[in-house]
Amino acid sequence: MEPTSYVGPICVTAAYFLFWYVLLFVVQRGAKYRLQARYKSEGKVFDRYFGQDAEMLAVDRVVGNTLEQMGPFLASFWLYAVFVSPRVATVLGSAYIVLRALYPVLLGRRLSKMQSKRVYVVTIPSYAIVLGMFGMTVAAALG
Repeated sequence: MEPTSYVGPICVTAAYFLFWYVLLFVVQRGAKYRLQARYKSEGKVFDRYFGQDAEMLAVDRVVGNTLEQMGPFLASFWLYAVFVSPRVATVLGSAYIVLRALYPVLLGRRLSKMQSKRVYVVTIPSYAIVLGMFGMTVAAALG
């Protein structure tokens, strides 16, 4: 295939990493500094790593979950793009990123058991995309 065939997958990969860095440097970092300021104004100490602030726990869960899913997504995505279809990989990868972007919204600003169940709306289709890309790539490889 021509290198230009991979423009879509390259853009999806760039979008995924842009999303990742927004989570790290805007969402997580922003929550940390906002909470530090709030705790300080209330005369309390903010414990970033051992505290149980529901907002910080939710942000950390979003970042951790995105990181733990990064490897399977990128591996399945690029294998599918190279061995099956870069065009379809672009569509599936774009859908995956949209779902990942919905994860923090569905999880909510504060972590609780009720809110965390809503993320199944995102996680089940996300797993289906990743497993589907792996499965179709293996099927293509086996002929």
